[in-house]
Amino acid sequence: MSDPLVDKIQRNPRYLELKKKRSSFGWLLTALMMIVYYGYIALIAFDKPFLAQPIGAGVTTLGIPIGMGVIIFTIVITGIYVRRANSEFDALTAEILKDAAK
Repeated sequence: MSDPLVDKIQRNPRYLELKKKRSSFGWLLTALMMIVYYGYIALIAFDKPFLAQPIGAGVTTLGIPIGMGVIIFTIVITGIYVRRANSEFDALTAEILKDAAK
């Protein structure tokens, strides 16, 4: 058996818009994260001398700040997704639920 409220929401053009926007944005961020992460892993696998270059006169190598950059990038894109979800996606969801309650 199907719930009429669920059917009404699924037929709503705003719901379809929300699904499309959320999905495409999620895939974009996923692709960016995969490029950054697997790019770093590829550097480790194929160009160790590049990452092993010391920074200045210390013992810290170039791989350390690049690895930290990967972590920071992850935090940044998570923040970007949360910000968009809390503004645009939540607003669309509220409109959809308002329309469904009519």
